[in-house]
Amino acid sequence: MYAKCGDLEGAEILFGEMVERNVVSWNTMIGAYGQNGSSDEAMVFFKKMRAQAVEANSVTVMSLLSANAEPETIHCFAIKTGIVNNASVITSLVCVYLKCGDSESAELLHKSLSQENLVSLTALISSYAEKGNMDKVVACFARSRKLNMELDAVAMVSILHGVKNPAYIAIGLAFHGYGIKTGLTIHFLVANGLISMCSRFNDVEAIFSLFFEMQEKTLISWNSIISGCVQAGRAGDAMELFFQMKLHGHVPDAITIASMLSGCSRLGYLRYGKKLHSFILRNNIKMDDFISTALIDMYVKCGSIELAERVFWGIKEPCLATWNTMITGYSISGFENKAHNHYAELQKGGRKPDKITFLGVLAACIHGGNVDKGRRYLQIMTEEFGISPSLQHCASMVTLLSGGGHFEESLLFIGNMEFDPDSAVWGALLDGCCIHQEVKLGEYLAKKLYLLVHTNGGFYVLMSNIYASKGMWMM
Repeated sequence: MYAKCGDLEGAEILFGEMVERNVVSWNTMIGAYGQNGSSDEAMVFFKKMRAQAVEANSVTVMSLLSANAEPETIHCFAIKTGIVNNASVITSLVCVYLKCGDSESAELLHKSLSQENLVSLTALISSYAEKGNMDKVVACFARSRKLNMELDAVAMVSILHGVKNPAYIAIGLAFHGYGIKTGLTIHFLVANGLISMCSRFNDVEAIFSLFFEMQEKTLISWNSIISGCVQAGRAGDAMELFFQMKLHGHVPDAITIASMLSGCSRLGYLRYGKKLHSFILRNNIKMDDFISTALIDMYVKCGSIELAERVFWGIKEPCLATWNTMITGYSISGFENKAHNHYAELQKGGRKPDKITFLGVLAACIHGGNVDKGRRYLQIMTEEFGISPSLQHCASMVTLLSGGGHFEESLLFIGNMEFDPDSAVWGALLDGCCIHQEVKLGEYLAKKLYLLVHTNGGFYVLMSNIYASKGMWMM
């Protein structure tokens, strides 16, 4: 009782007063510490148990594994004592190794089962889905069908969350069909998972169809469809759903507000954004990092940098994401000096900038045409903070260099990149050619870009602008 109520101190006192302690009482204490996240204490009790010559059993091992207490050590003990032959112990080991990211050990253990079980298979399916390895998910599912095992809602949700690559849409739809056949789609968690999956591929019709077919619409369901509409670029629909949600008696939470703020950012709905801000204040919704950052981002993208600043300076301890949003906001709004000052303030507070921070200050350099400062930022990023430039950083540097007319340096920079330049990098150089009317290099780049992304004709529009600026109308 004490252990279940979280009173570990009381449980330990009672345990200490026991005249005789058997394996059940030891397992109870080990399990209690495990359930409360005290893996070290669970291990201490296990060692005391062994010191008193109490023989451990499969429950002992599973209790320790549920506490994540040194899985390799417990595995060795299970092998030594023969407990590892217990199917429940093997299943627990599979789950723990998957949690630790050791899928190889988990697979070997799963294969050692004399008879596969749904718990072990579900754990493997969830792990593969999380990593986006849908081929292995399908293979595990096929095995479960051969064994006449039906997946549960937890497994279905894991699979649906794993369908992120457009190449796997067909797999996602197949599992949707399986869910309809088995009745799993009635479960609100599965329905929400389907809405999230369809949102990732902008299938708004499917989102609405799934939502209105739901028998039970929870707050999570409303949040899923609102977020889905925002992701699919249907912020107007998200607004309408937000009002409907309140009419149906659901009180929006932080997740709803963050999704709605994102929608306002996309549409430039400053008036609605302000109403959401008022709603946050009226309903005492905690202004955590998530909400604060979304609010600042909304004000920035709606063109109200002053209100973004007001929110920022009202935060006691802004997180790095909030600092980055403000720095980027200053940069895209044309306040490059404020962006540079904000970067300096960030470091004064003892925080380390990350790759997003440097994208923000590089954007400020581009806006102000400050090539030297941009070079310096890149040097600081790589040498002082050990951050390797991404393709985005490289594209920003090429934009800065070519915009300043430094074409030789731009080409040298591209040649020294650690990875192959993409269309964004070459496109940045073509933009520079457009600014400085560099016809020869521009022609070469337009052809190169056509081979890379032949579906985008925008590069030829840029090229025609170069010809027009040079009066070359017959090209």
